[in-house]
Amino acid sequence: MICDLTLEDIQKANETIKDSLKRTPIVECTTLGELGGNTVFFKLENLQKTGSFKLRGALNKIANLSPEERAAGVIASSAGNHAQGVALGAAAQGIKATIVMPSTAPLSKIAATKSYGAEVILEGEVYDDAYRKALEIQKETGATFLHPFDDKFVMAGQGTIGLEILEDIPDVDIVLVPIGGGGIIGGISKAIKSLKPEVRIIGIEAAHAASMTEAIALKGVCEISTKPTIADGIAVRKAGCETFKVVQECVDEIVTVTEDEIAKAILFLIEKSKVVAEGAGATPVAAILAGKINYKNKKICAIISGGNIDINLMERVLNKALLLDGRRYAFSLELSDKVGEMIKVVAAICEMNANILSLNQTMYSTKLGITSQEASFVLECFDKEHQEKVKEKLTSMGYKLY
Repeated sequence: MICDLTLEDIQKANETIKDSLKRTPIVECTTLGELGGNTVFFKLENLQKTGSFKLRGALNKIANLSPEERAAGVIASSAGNHAQGVALGAAAQGIKATIVMPSTAPLSKIAATKSYGAEVILEGEVYDDAYRKALEIQKETGATFLHPFDDKFVMAGQGTIGLEILEDIPDVDIVLVPIGGGGIIGGISKAIKSLKPEVRIIGIEAAHAASMTEAIALKGVCEISTKPTIADGIAVRKAGCETFKVVQECVDEIVTVTEDEIAKAILFLIEKSKVVAEGAGATPVAAILAGKINYKNKKICAIISGGNIDINLMERVLNKALLLDGRRYAFSLELSDKVGEMIKVVAAICEMNANILSLNQTMYSTKLGITSQEASFVLECFDKEHQEKVKEKLTSMGYKLY
């Protein structure tokens, strides 16, 4: 199966939209390079207008609408980033826009989409639920439906990223691209393989929503069961039919990353590179950190596809990542209900230079003896080794930690 997307489509899209976009920077991450002996670059699409690569495809699609399609208004379904791209592009052209988003979409993405002037309707828990609702509304209203990924003009717009990568890193060896429905990897892989077929294209999916991996295994797209994922931007139950054709033709490998790996990547990007990425945007870095990109002495470009992470979700993600990293330590212990017992525990923790973030003490539990209390702590530690030393100290004092 060959998709009719061509390099010429992508080059034409580049001419169409380049003056309406920000040329996003490519920066080197020396820390990641040191981990694997590679030279690693980030293509920072999180710095794009609307905070995501999705603007590229939306602008190109809108630019290619007929006068009749524009007059009917546009409707789209999106987990959030395509929504903002369509809303901004439609507003610039004076076109009425309606966007259906899953109710689980980050509040920041919903608010941003509304701020660009679009009407927002919330439906379902994942993108596919919103997609079905958008099709219902399209039939009722006659509005022009703008698919977020399974569309030649959208893929061509996203493919302009590939052109920019080759201009900025002409000797790139490997490009890592997030996969949801397949629009961004479809466009980028077609652009790069058409110009430099030796470049290896690796797609990264969230393990909780690996629809393209399943499509490749079955040699055809199908709807899968997904689990909630912090990579909401790529939480798609069914990969695109057109994008699947391009992936089969142009993508060399697909790997999946877990929720914990994505959380660690978000923390890494903020702490080491000063880059704010949403879950989907952090998946290529998650794959590198997890040791799933097994190459040496290569020039690797990782696409940081978006930075629209909800601030409340970020707090939870960073907390989980710090727990996984051993820098936060949550535990409980039982102690005698008498004066001075808690002071002994606190003094031991302070002696070990661990910081107490939270402390709760109770005697109201049926599992406790009449003369016992339970104390629950959350500590800030330097690393896992420091955490182990704190455990050893308290255990040596006769406390059982759980």
